[in-house]
Amino acid sequence: MAISLRSAGLRLVQFIGFDPRPLSYRIRGFPTFVANGYLYARRNVDAHFPLKLRYLFPRYVDRYADAGVAKGHYFLQDLWAARKIFRNNPIEHVDVGSRIDGFVAHLLTFRSATVVDLRPLRSSVRGLMFKQGDITRLGFPDRSIESLSCLHAIEHIGLGRYGDEVDPDGWKKGLRELQRVVKEGGHLYLSTPVGTQRVFFDAHRVFAATTVIDTIDQLELVSFSYVDDAGDLHEGVEVATLPDLEYGCGLFEFVRPL
Repeated sequence: MAISLRSAGLRLVQFIGFDPRPLSYRIRGFPTFVANGYLYARRNVDAHFPLKLRYLFPRYVDRYADAGVAKGHYFLQDLWAARKIFRNNPIEHVDVGSRIDGFVAHLLTFRSATVVDLRPLRSSVRGLMFKQGDITRLGFPDRSIESLSCLHAIEHIGLGRYGDEVDPDGWKKGLRELQRVVKEGGHLYLSTPVGTQRVFFDAHRVFAATTVIDTIDQLELVSFSYVDDAGDLHEGVEVATLPDLEYGCGLFEFVRPL
């Protein structure tokens, strides 16, 4: 009960726009910061790097954190999609709404790409073409794209989170628009939260995997993988074997039949 009460309390303060966790890190890390600063000042004999008050830059969290995150939705979905696109080697690729500093960065190491997002993007990165647009109205001709991705984006559509119109059917319109523009033999790489179907307004939705598959009814599902609640990847499984998940990530590869 104590754990659930703490969780409920955290959710409550986050609801009103305050997250107490950074404060707890400062309280925990401040004594170590002061002690380390004292040791550095005593031990430093290099005149190039003296400790000066105006350049203090405390980082309270980093000493308690792991080296990084090599699991979870974003890390694994980005690798999953990038590897498949590398293997299939399309002439052109279009992405809709995926993270620029995650998946798109992976993709640009071996493939130029056109990125579509509702929000503006200013970039001079070689190989990155940007088109500001709405996933429910992409503006591409029917069946014109051979390789298309949309990672961890469709669950947000229609909730107003990113300045889009509030539309309870926004996710459905977005999926059908993605489907519309995939050409014969073309691939759609899609990821979205899967588990008990619900909406966390105004953040995201969680879908039953079958809801996604039933909505994209003109394309063939050729592979399915998922990230479980522990953040581990399960590749090439049958949708029917998907366990009950609280907040997993479904990785769907669709193809339009020739």
